[in-house]
Amino acid sequence: MSLALATQRDAARRAANRTSLARAAAILLGALLMMWPAIFNRYPLLYPDSITYLENGSLVARALFLHQLSDYYGMRSFIYSLGILPFHWNVTLWPIVALQAVLTAYVIWLVVQSILPQRTVSWYLALAALLSLLTSVSWFVSLIMPDILGPVLYLCIYLLVFARDTLSPPERFAVAIIAWWAVASHATHLMLAAGICVLLAAFWVVFRRGFMSGRLRAVGGLAAIVMLAAASQFALHAYLYGEPSLNGERPPFLTARLIADGPGRWYLEQHCSETKFAGCGRVRELRDDADQFLWGADGVWKTSSVETQDQMLHEEIPFALATLRTYPRAQLSKSAANFWLQLNSFEIGFDANDWMVQQFVHVFPHGKARFLQSRQAINDLPFDFLSMVQNWTVVASLVLIVIFGALQWRRWSSRLVGLAVVIIPAVLANAFVTGVLSTVEDRYQSRVVWLVPFLAATLIFAWLAHLQTEPLFTTGNEEVTQKTESRSSRRAPVASHGRAVLTDSYLTACRTRRAPHWRKLCLKWSTFQTLRSNAKPARCESRTFLANRNRWSSASTAQSPSTTKSRPTKLRNHMPRPSTTSSPERPVE
Repeated sequence: MSLALATQRDAARRAANRTSLARAAAILLGALLMMWPAIFNRYPLLYPDSITYLENGSLVARALFLHQLSDYYGMRSFIYSLGILPFHWNVTLWPIVALQAVLTAYVIWLVVQSILPQRTVSWYLALAALLSLLTSVSWFVSLIMPDILGPVLYLCIYLLVFARDTLSPPERFAVAIIAWWAVASHATHLMLAAGICVLLAAFWVVFRRGFMSGRLRAVGGLAAIVMLAAASQFALHAYLYGEPSLNGERPPFLTARLIADGPGRWYLEQHCSETKFAGCGRVRELRDDADQFLWGADGVWKTSSVETQDQMLHEEIPFALATLRTYPRAQLSKSAANFWLQLNSFEIGFDANDWMVQQFVHVFPHGKARFLQSRQAINDLPFDFLSMVQNWTVVASLVLIVIFGALQWRRWSSRLVGLAVVIIPAVLANAFVTGVLSTVEDRYQSRVVWLVPFLAATLIFAWLAHLQTEPLFTTGNEEVTQKTESRSSRRAPVASHGRAVLTDSYLTACRTRRAPHWRKLCLKWSTFQTLRSNAKPARCESRTFLANRNRWSSASTAQSPSTTKSRPTKLRNHMPRPSTTSSPERPVE
């Protein structure tokens, strides 16, 4: 007896090891697929802000660990700079790309596993290949920027709130750490994560008995992660600059946006005699270009003194409120136009410039020669073609989401609903925050727009998986096909994806002698399974049943007229005994 148990344990251990190896291999292969732009470019992709992130890491690390403080640490996220520092050490950038690829592939794997637990490897590799070739996810994985961590954060939010029961304790901890780093890596991520927490809390109030049932504690845990990331930013800036802050020494993005839209400039032109805003002294130099205001060599921000810059930052919110009170309709109309323009601007493109090449000498001297040999340095990447492919992919995905949302919404599980509830508001909110509060730029929306094809592909794969596991029906007194028997024999009569599963013998009874009362019996069985497994009741109006209802009824009447007229009197006489080891007995007539 002990030998048999030991043999079974060894077999189970070997099966678990094979599963773990297959999972690790799939994640690594998915990560490799997402790195193809960097491999094609012959060097990781860079953006002007990438140089700042690479430079800030060593400065902040010396201040934290060696107590060598500096006067200026930059305006980018210090936590992202510290996170990537151990992976490059100013020697090579390839480990950063590998890190971002593995994190993205791992989170996508967990999402696919939560929705498609059967044949997960196949579905995952198909999804990773489609996203890598048709969307911008692989390009942002290959870009040395925290942009890819935004969509990864939103998928982590789904996992922590709607798929928490599918994660093991180590996986929950890993997802929480990834979410914390993503929230702290960019101010936009912090704003959107806080907004999603508020949205989910509102959904819980409205749908506490629906798809949000039992998820309040998970929303609270998510809010704790967001607050911990904000506290980390406050503490780090307080140590480095002497005062707590979320953004450090950032430029006045909102002021630049209001002036570029027009109402901010009008307000300064007409009310500078009454108010003493910092921009009043340079009204004639104000233009309708936010980038020129912030980053131009002769722009207002670059050419202003330190005292004037500090005054602009302190006056940003009062200036915005004064502009809205004076020109509410004009500013709201312009903000709505900026939101719509940003929502539809998601082309792919990371062209190099002379400033990046000049900064290589000071920040990353070992990589300048290799960068100059890349395709990006000579602007030889097919960004126009890739943008066209992504545009059509997004349009097709939106059409598929609308179709499946209209026709299959009753079949959506709570996890699919949760995935849509997270992705759709995140994409819309990203366009609002960046387009209305900052500047309209393709990179801002392109970094999250690949979540739309991700949602569409997940819906299609879930539908295909449902068709593969749906029971097959036959007419008359024919027995269930061998394919149905082999498939159903591997399924236990318990809930799968929140829906009750009928056993073979009961399907046979419903198909032949009980055909006229099929729906009533199916509803009783669904209620029984719901009480047994605390799952969502099954839908009894399958496509196969509706198509063959008349034939089943006529065949059953021709065989046993007296049987079809009789109605069950006791539920226990028509309810098979559930068992996971053998099929239940035939219902008593």
